[in-house]
Amino acid sequence: MAKYGYARVSTVAQDLELQIQSLESEGCTQIYKEKFTGTKTDRPVFNEVMTLLTEGDTLVVTKLDRLARNTREVIEVIESLFAKGIKVHVLNVGLLENTTMGRFFLTTLLAVAEMERNLIIERTQEGKAIAKQREDFREGRPKKFSKKRLDSAMQLLETNSYKEVEATTGISVATLARERRKRKENDLIND
Repeated sequence: MAKYGYARVSTVAQDLELQIQSLESEGCTQIYKEKFTGTKTDRPVFNEVMTLLTEGDTLVVTKLDRLARNTREVIEVIESLFAKGIKVHVLNVGLLENTTMGRFFLTTLLAVAEMERNLIIERTQEGKAIAKQREDFREGRPKKFSKKRLDSAMQLLETNSYKEVEATTGISVATLARERRKRKENDLIND
């Protein structure tokens, strides 16, 4: 029954030292360190630790967000560890075991995660509803260049090369060519 420590920071510039000190003072026999973003679930050192853990072992982390970036992923990781008979000790939360209290804590986390997700969806829908009331609403990515600026660039193209217009307006040759082609197609349709 070993105590494995796992320390992670998201960028190479960040320091693992505080986490390592905390894990050492908790009595971890082995500490695994990783500088890898938490947004990726496929983290090499973390995957190695997960394969080393066996029934009766304890995985120690300083905070829940060291295991994963969001609550749902944390719950999945912890549930998979519980299924193998492994305890999870989160230093700023406490020991999580496959017990009534451990399951209660996970259920609470899951409820909070679901509430967070629902609130984000609600806020997004409310924002969209408000935006759709505006006359100039267009769904999707906003246009980089205004119609007026593109009109001006098209006029310049009548007497200048694409490269000259790009240098003058800051609009790329590709965008200029695409806009010119689109306008020619619209002229053919409207004729």
